[in-house]
Amino acid sequence: MKIIRFRHGGQSHYGVLEGERVTALAGDIFVEKRVTATRYNLAEVTLLAPVQPPSILCIGKNYKAHIEEFKSQVPPSPILFIKAANSLHDPGAPVPLPAPELTTQIDYEAELAIVIGRTAKNVSAEKALDYVFGYTCANDVTARDWQAQDGQWARGKSLDGFCPIGPWIETELNPADLRVEGRLNGVVMQSSRTSMLIFPVPYLISYLSRGMTLLPGTVLLTGTPSGCGFARTPPVFLRHGDVYEVDVEGIGALQNSFYLPGKA
Repeated sequence: MKIIRFRHGGQSHYGVLEGERVTALAGDIFVEKRVTATRYNLAEVTLLAPVQPPSILCIGKNYKAHIEEFKSQVPPSPILFIKAANSLHDPGAPVPLPAPELTTQIDYEAELAIVIGRTAKNVSAEKALDYVFGYTCANDVTARDWQAQDGQWARGKSLDGFCPIGPWIETELNPADLRVEGRLNGVVMQSSRTSMLIFPVPYLISYLSRGMTLLPGTVLLTGTPSGCGFARTPPVFLRHGDVYEVDVEGIGALQNSFYLPGKA
């Protein structure tokens, strides 16, 4: 089932997407969502980020080849960082680039994202997937120079619009071996499979739930494959007019353009 959040008539709603038809939902989507009689054509609505998360949790360096392009070592445990709420961005919506005097090293990161469906605390890896509502695509946009300057990642990951997710949540998916691909202006830049994750999805949920309560709606980015712009020769950073697509097998494609405000 594809769960979307959408805007129609100036109001936001949750819905179920079937082909080109949207059926509106009522109630709490994590507890007792109800199908209504209200229906729209997909072309009539504007897709929004498919969930409004209480937290955006992210895992760094979770593909071996990405670690190698960082010239780093495999971590003994998952590396957690957090993206601020202001970084959340809608599918299809243009992402503003920061002013050049702030940073010009804006990088892309294609990722599978998990949406937690019920409160998770001290769950086992064996039971972890029982706490998942579904999966979506994410672009963990990053200011690489800020990341290097700060020595930690939160600021460089949390600029406005730096976490597009969507276009919907797929609730019926096995995350064990999915293709994760990123394309810049139609050219494949990143491609791997979730079977290559160092710390797989069930382990990540279990590990994080030991130290914090994962609330319904929490979004967890699982890590990005190699091929990031900073590691290329010469480096490839996002520029005004670029389009980046995150395509995850079994879900679909998240596409966002990038623009410099004030530039024609």
